[in-house]
Amino acid sequence: MPTKTPCLLFPALAALLFASTVAAQGAAPAGEAPELVPHPWVTLPSTRTAESYFTNLKDGDVKEAPLVVRFGLSMRGIVPAGKTAGRAGHHHLLVNQPLPLDFKQPLPFTEKYIHFGKGQMETVLNLPPGKYELRMLLADQGHIPFFVYSKPLTLTIGKQNAGVTPASLLGPARIEIMSPADSTTVRPPFRVQFHASGYNISHVGAKAPDTGHFRLLMERPGRKPEVMNFTAGQTEVWLNPPADDYTLRLELASTTDAGGVMARADAVNLKVVSR
Repeated sequence: MPTKTPCLLFPALAALLFASTVAAQGAAPAGEAPELVPHPWVTLPSTRTAESYFTNLKDGDVKEAPLVVRFGLSMRGIVPAGKTAGRAGHHHLLVNQPLPLDFKQPLPFTEKYIHFGKGQMETVLNLPPGKYELRMLLADQGHIPFFVYSKPLTLTIGKQNAGVTPASLLGPARIEIMSPADSTTVRPPFRVQFHASGYNISHVGAKAPDTGHFRLLMERPGRKPEVMNFTAGQTEVWLNPPADDYTLRLELASTTDAGGVMARADAVNLKVVSR
């Protein structure tokens, strides 16, 4: 009978392959944080492609305005506009606009190209009733787009409500683990998605004021917590940990205050079972 390879070898091998790919494509400048967190439980996403996407909308949704729109990002990190750090960028929301024909030109500043240059992960849209095509696009410090974008999403606004303020929709500043949900059972590999409302995210290499980066602690009975610092501005991670019961604790650490904690999320309890 052939010998079985321990499951934890695969994320390590994936990380090595990822590092080789980055090196072939052009590695991040020396001294900057890697985009794949160097931890044996961290693995590549199933698609293995960088992608910007919506975390709280799906194609064909019918909503009322104003509404909160949240952004996700795979295999890249966030950094405010005007800052350069690794291959991080900042989000843009395209409304009824196709992808640009020339990816070497900066994106315009209009109501159809909405820029989130502070490192935001969400916005409030107040669109009149009608059908819209939305798309996310990541761009660099000079608003020149990366080839990192979402599929087009069709959204129908059925009603526009007067007197609703963005503050009432967004609520207090906070961070959270969007998925997996609390008290669920998962099989590895699985994705953990982070979100920040009222806070801005940044790669630590930019040293941008008033920004933070995520830190995930995974606790299990009788063992030292596993700590993962997402210093490249990442907002998600794919994990392949051993089967066990875990408590996930998410923190937002300051990028300029020696890692001081800016916010903590509610804990998420998780059971990981074997594949």
